[in-house]
Amino acid sequence: MPPPIKSIGVVGAGNMGSMMTLRFAELGLEVSVWDVQKENVDEVMNYARDDKNITGRVQGFYDINKFVKSLEGKSDRKLFMFSITHGEPADQVLRMLKPDLKEGDIILDGGNENYRHTERRQEECAAIGVAWIGMGVSGGYQSARRGPSLSPGGDAEAIERVMPFLESYAAHDPKSGVPCVKRIGPGGSGHYIKMVHNGIEGGMLSVLAETWQYMHEGLAMEHGKIGDIFVKWNESGELRGNYLINIGADILHTKRTPKGDCKGEGASRDDGYVLDDVLDKVVQDDDNTEGTPHWCLMESAARHVSCPTLAAAHYLRVSSGNRIERARVAKKLEMPMPKPIEGTRDHAVIIENLRQAVYCSFLASFCQGLELISRTSIEEGWNVNLGDCLQIWRAGCIIKSEHIADVLQPPLAAHNELTNTKFVDAVAHELRQNFHSLKQVVIEGTMFDQYIPALSATLEYLKYEGGLGLPTQFMEAQMDYFGAHNYNKPGIPGEDPGPVHKGPHHYEWLPA
Repeated sequence: MPPPIKSIGVVGAGNMGSMMTLRFAELGLEVSVWDVQKENVDEVMNYARDDKNITGRVQGFYDINKFVKSLEGKSDRKLFMFSITHGEPADQVLRMLKPDLKEGDIILDGGNENYRHTERRQEECAAIGVAWIGMGVSGGYQSARRGPSLSPGGDAEAIERVMPFLESYAAHDPKSGVPCVKRIGPGGSGHYIKMVHNGIEGGMLSVLAETWQYMHEGLAMEHGKIGDIFVKWNESGELRGNYLINIGADILHTKRTPKGDCKGEGASRDDGYVLDDVLDKVVQDDDNTEGTPHWCLMESAARHVSCPTLAAAHYLRVSSGNRIERARVAKKLEMPMPKPIEGTRDHAVIIENLRQAVYCSFLASFCQGLELISRTSIEEGWNVNLGDCLQIWRAGCIIKSEHIADVLQPPLAAHNELTNTKFVDAVAHELRQNFHSLKQVVIEGTMFDQYIPALSATLEYLKYEGGLGLPTQFMEAQMDYFGAHNYNKPGIPGEDPGPVHKGPHHYEWLPA
C-alpha cells in the first residue's frame, strides 16, 4: 500500500478547479491553489474561509514559484491537479513548472485535453522522471465538489500510487459501492475515454432537447408538465437513474422568483420559467472552449466508426452558435416553424413513443461511442476494458444511466474487443424493440416540422447498420464508372459479405 497523499497543488481555480480544491481539503489534504487570474484565487479562498470544515487547509498563491515551493516536504513527492484550458495554456504552465519539478512528482491533468497532446506531455515529463497522467473528470462542477467519475490513463505505477486518493475522491456506485474510477490504460487512453464520453453526452443532450421541444411545441405542453413526465421517466423503466433527465426535470420545474438565484439571475415577479430566459445558442464549440465533441467526430471518421447520432447532435450545436447568420438565413429560406401535432392520436401514446425513442437513441449513442473506444483500443494497443468504462459512468457522471449500464456492462466486460455492440443479443433486442416508436416519432415530427436531427439520425443509423441492399450499390457503380474503383459481386463466396477490401471487378462503362 503506497503512503497516503497528504498534499496537492491545484493548477487552475475556475469552476472545476475551485470545487476540486474544496473537496480535496474536505478529504483532509493540505491544498495549494494557483491560477493565472488573481480573482479566481481570491474567490476560492473566500469559499474556503466560509467553510469551517476546511479551515486552514487551503492556501492561495498568485506566484507560481511560491505555489510549487509550498508543496515541498509535505509528501514523499509533489502531486498536482491541472484544471485548465486544453492546448497551449497547459503547455505554458508546464514550462513554468518544469524547473521546480523533481523525479517522482506526479501531475494529474483533469482538463478536457486531446489525447495526442497528453501523450506528447507524457513523453516530455518522463524524460525528467515525472509522471503525467491524463485523467478524464466527468460530472461538471457539482460533481467536482461532491465526487466525479474519473478515467486516469498513463504510467501504471504512478496511477497505483495515487489510486487510493482517487478512490476517496471519486463518486461511488450507489448499487455496489464501487468507486467510479479505474486505470483505463497507457498513454492518452484516459483522456480518450473522456473525449468519447463527451461525444455520447452530446448525442444524449440533443435527443433530450429535441424531445422537450417536441412536447412543448408539438403537444403544447408547458414546461412544468414536461418536467413531471421527465420525473416519471427517471423513476422507473429504461430511463431510470438518468442524470440528464433528472436535471432536465429540475430545469423544467424552475420558475423565476423576485430574488432570483444566489447572484440575482432569474429575478422577476412574473412567475415565468427560467428556461424561457435562455437563448437557443450553444457557443462552446464555435469559440473553441470545448474541443472534445469535435475531436470525437474526427476520431470516428479516422477510425471508420459510424457515429451519426453524435455527429448530428454536434452539427446542431455548431449551427445554433452562430445566431447572427441563422437570423439572416431564416429570412432567406423562410423555413416552417414547429407546429402542433394534429390528428386523433392520444397524447399519452405519443409521449410513450417519445420515451421509447429517447431510450433507443440514448442506447445508440452509447453503442456508437463504445465501438469507437473499442476500435481505438485495439489499434493503439491500450487493452481498454469496456466494462470498466460502464462502471466509471455509473455515478458522478453526465451520461449516468442505470438501465443502460445494466444492459451493457456485463457483456462488454466479458468481450473486451467487441467492435460492434449490436452483436450482443440483449443490445440488439433493446434497439429492435424500440425501433417502431422511434420511427413513429420521426415520421410525425417530420410532418409537423419539429427539429429532430439526432432522433432522425438514430433512426437511419439503425436502418443502415442493420440493413442489406443499401443504396451504396449504386454509389459503388458510379465510383467504378468515373474512377475505376472496382467492386465486389453479390452472392460470390469471398466477396459477399467478404472482407473490407477493394473488389476484383471493373466494368469499362465508358472507354477513356
